[in-house]
This record gives sequence, C-alpha cells and structure tokens, in this order.
Amino acid sequence: MRIAILQRDPVQRQSIEKILLQADHSCVTYDDGLSMSKSLARSTVDLLVLDWHAVRLSGADVLKAVRAVGGDRIPVMFASTDSSEANVVRALAAGADDYVSLPVRPAEFRERVAALLRRAYPERYSASNFDAGPYHFDANRQIVTLRGEPVQLSGTQYRLASLFFANVGRVLSRDHIFAMVWGREFREFTRTIDSHVSRLRLLLEIDQQNGFRLQPVYKSGYRLLSLQHNAAELEKAAA
Repeated sequence: MRIAILQRDPVQRQSIEKILLQADHSCVTYDDGLSMSKSLARSTVDLLVLDWHAVRLSGADVLKAVRAVGGDRIPVMFASTDSSEANVVRALAAGADDYVSLPVRPAEFRERVAALLRRAYPERYSASNFDAGPYHFDANRQIVTLRGEPVQLSGTQYRLASLFFANVGRVLSRDHIFAMVWGREFREFTRTIDSHVSRLRLLLEIDQQNGFRLQPVYKSGYRLLSLQHNAAELEKAAA
C-alpha cells in the first residue's frame, strides 16, 4: 500500500517511514502540511499518517481538506507527541480513524496500520483468489482467467491488472500506480504506464461486453469502472 506521512520532526518521520517500509509499504513523506495538501490534490495514496502540530498547515487542516474533496475512504491516523485526551477526541471528531503517541511502538504501529487498511480495502485483504465479473484472479499463481480461459500476462501486467480490479471505481494517480506496480516512486514523465494500460485493455478485453471500462482521468491517472454497477446506480437515482 502507498502511505503518505506528515511529520515535522525528521527523526520521528524517518522512524515511521522505516517501520512502514519494513512492512512492504511504499511511502511518501512531508515535513509541512501545505506541501502534503498540494501533493494530495494531484496524487492518490491508501493511508495518511499525520502530525497534529504540523508546519504551515496542521494535520487537522489536511484531514479537513481530504475529507472535503470526497476522501472518505482514505484511512487517517494521527501520530503526535501530544496524546492528551482533548486532542485525541478532537482528531476523532474531525474524521480521523486512529491516534497514536510518539515515539511509536513498531509492532503495535504496524498492526494498527494493517487494521486500518484491512477495514478500508477489504477486497485487497480478502482471499488470495477473487472474482470481478467474468474475470478470476489467482494471486498465488498470478494468473487471470476470462470466462474460464487463461490470459497470458507478465508479472508486471498481472500486478497492474490486480491493482485496478481491486480498486474498481477509484481514481489511481500515475505515481500511485508506478509505486505499486514497479515498486518505486514516480519521478519523471514517462509513457510506460500509458503503454502498459493500453496493452492490458487488449489482453483482458476490458470493454462493454465484459462489463468494465478502464478510462484515463485528466491530470491524474486511471480509473476502472464497473458498467453494471454504474447502470444500477443510474436506475436507483431515476427511481
């Protein structure tokens, strides 16, 4: 998972990042809230770890901005030296999911993060095999079948496909996709992602007939849509 960390103290920031990297997460770090807020406007992450007393823009302000633009699904944890009951209550009332005091205890912190991620993304943490319409994913063997027929995918193509199908309806930024599929942060413009997405559409026949659409999102990345779900939502709205 891709996690964004806001922490003004460099020692604590590095400690949190190290714990999360050891748990096989990808991290992006910030030392001030304004920089993080600007970055989140064009990028996507799976979880936020915020400092209550951040520089330029507080963690509470960052949380408010994220929730205001529809980021209800993103789990948010505060990690702060101020663990007073008043601050914990204020954070939870503002929409935070958890609050821990600094310095964090590594094992407990990892499990708290894992619990938040499981709750927010149950499809990513369910059985290693999962179905999406006519597609069946076998994570252990990294095989995708379409209506029972295996589709030949490379390891990279499988990771890209499973990322999209485990996040149906969710916009995934290019840097998020790059970090999750290629295992490193996206640092410069490249057509690599676009080329792989185009190829994946053809290999998996992602089209109306199979009930999905993989669409680009302007100045962001891509989103996989379930056409059946969208049709149901439209019928519900018209009723």
